[in-house]
Order: sequence, then C-alpha cells, then structure tokens
Amino acid sequence: MTMTMPLADQLTTLGLRATAAGLDDLVARATKQRWSPTPLLEQLATAEQEDRARRGLERRLARARLGRFKPMADFDWAWPKRIDREAVEAALRLDFLAEARNVVLIANQGLGKTMIAQNIGHQAVLAGHSVRFVTASQLLLDLAAQDSARALDRRLRHYGTRTSLLIIDEIGYLSYDSRNADLLFQVISRRHEKKSLVLTTNLAFSDWPTIFPNAGSAIALIDRIVHHADIIALEGESYRRRVAEQTLTKRRASRG
Repeated sequence: MTMTMPLADQLTTLGLRATAAGLDDLVARATKQRWSPTPLLEQLATAEQEDRARRGLERRLARARLGRFKPMADFDWAWPKRIDREAVEAALRLDFLAEARNVVLIANQGLGKTMIAQNIGHQAVLAGHSVRFVTASQLLLDLAAQDSARALDRRLRHYGTRTSLLIIDEIGYLSYDSRNADLLFQVISRRHEKKSLVLTTNLAFSDWPTIFPNAGSAIALIDRIVHHADIIALEGESYRRRVAEQTLTKRRASRG
C-alpha cells in the first residue's frame, strides 16, 4: 500500500514553500470566504511570487557582500567642500547601468566615497541586479590564490562578466606588482563596454603611475575605466576625523 505524503510536504517538494508554510491559514481563509478555485489559485500565486522575490533579494544581498553601511539619508552633503550632488544622485538612480558606464569616486579618506559606493550597490540589488563589492586587495588576493589556469579563468569570468555591477573599493591604497596589475587589467578589460564598474580611489588619475609597476600599465587601466565613465570628485577634510574630534571634546567636557 502506497503512503501518500502530507499535502504540505508535497507542496514543498514542488517548490511551493510559501504555500506549504501557510497552508492551514490559506485553507481556513478559503473556507471562511468561500473562495472558488480561481481566487484560491490567485492567492497561491501571489504568495509564491512574493516569497520568491524576498528570497531572491536575500540571496543577492548575501552575494553582494556590501557589509554594514550608513544610508544616504545620513550623509552630510554640506560637509565636503566640493561634491557634485546631482552626479551622486544620478548614480544612486542607477542611470549608468543601462549603458554599461562606470562611476569613479575620487576622494581622500573619510569623505564618504565607500559609503556612496555601498549605497549604489544596495540600490542595484533592490533593482534586481547581481552585485559584488570587494576591495582591490581582496580582489587581487582572491585571483592570485587560484591554483590553476582554469580556476583563475573561472574567477576572472565571475568578476569580469557574470556580475552585473562590480564595485572595487580602495584602489590606490597599495602598490601593485606586475602580476597584480595584470590581473586588475584583465578584470577591467573583460567588463569594458559590457558591464558597469564602480571604483573608489584616493588618488587622482595623474597619480596612478605611482602605484603601478610602469606608466604604461596605469595608462592602459585608466583608458578603459574612463572611456565611458562618470568621474565624481569629493574634496574636503575627513568626516570621520571631525566625528572623532567632537566625541573627544564631549568626553573632556563631561569630565569637567
């Protein structure tokens, strides 16, 4: 005699997880409101669509690895001495993604370039795009750690074309040897005119030759980055330093 699986288990096997989880409530509502088959199926379809959208968002957020960040509502637009707010807000609207353009945020430490980049990434995730946030050092460590040409090519494809938006943070904080310069060049070349990049750097492009093994590699990178790019420069003093100084002043005042 064949044992029939409970209905909730059958629904789970079919991938209807939301319906399985809320089965008792759904049956009770259908009975109470005397639903015909069509409204019942409409409720089932709506619940499944909402559940899959929620789980898809959770997966994209996990894969993006944005880390903790403050929302743009907390950004002090008045603090930088120079900032193109219109350009930042256009980037947050993801205007650049449709044309595979890049966004480059140039600023000294503490002015919020990473925060802006993380918020751009978050907006892209909410819009349904695959996103990967990574520092330049993490990216290059990951690529350099691959133990075969096939494994390296797989990782280069991941960073190069499989991710809708790649955010590379902190270019310019470390110098690059020839190997790392080549790996970074490969990632950027694979995305050129195909997928968008968001880059943050503390160096003006004119200073990039100081961190690359030769001027030629720096020029080649810059050429592909700026070919289709919105360059957003922030100028001013460190916001984090201001907060630290204010905190110290408050502590001293409280001690009397």
